[in-house]
Amino acid sequence: MTEPHPASQPSKRVALVEDDLGLRKQLERILRSSAGVSCVGSYPSAEEAMADLLRVRPDVILMDIRLPGMSGIECVARLRHDLPGTYVIMLTVYEDSERIFEALQAGADGYLVKSSPAKTLLAAIEDVYQGGAPLSTDIARKVVRRFRQFDPAAAGADNLAPREREVLDLLASGYLYKEIADHMGISAETVRSYMKCVCRKLHVKNRIEAVARYLHRQ
Repeated sequence: MTEPHPASQPSKRVALVEDDLGLRKQLERILRSSAGVSCVGSYPSAEEAMADLLRVRPDVILMDIRLPGMSGIECVARLRHDLPGTYVIMLTVYEDSERIFEALQAGADGYLVKSSPAKTLLAAIEDVYQGGAPLSTDIARKVVRRFRQFDPAAAGADNLAPREREVLDLLASGYLYKEIADHMGISAETVRSYMKCVCRKLHVKNRIEAVARYLHRQ
């Protein structure tokens, strides 16, 4: 990841759970030198993170999907109960659709590959904080393939309005909420409203499941 220029006035509280020391330190530097975010916790294992995150109560957690001891997936599942207002973005170098789907079921809010540039990481933090579902196109497609095994029907997709379909198409292409808003000439709040309607019509719990179900229909 390429580090951005230093900035000030952090606002979103971000914690890291990553066992690779070099990458963890790199992520810390990115967060501490960027405007709008602050690094409030950095942990090499899920066990250490769980012992402190309830005290720290971050807005967003960057979670390695594979960790020694307790996995990132198990950690996310526990955090959904203990920190329901905290968003979790999984970090992965693996293209294992089984693990990605398990993390989705556990309650992950987005997925990033570890090779993503700093600006992508920071944009994803902002996006998930605003209610988006940051994930790369290749990961979205893997979720769809895995999702197909469990949900052969796409009930409700035919009831989507044209603008709702457009939002889903852009999400599936890897666009962030702000980018979708700019592309469609609407506000990010309107994008969120569309997605609430989409989730209701598709009978899904979150944005990533909505994208998976919609793409499977195509």
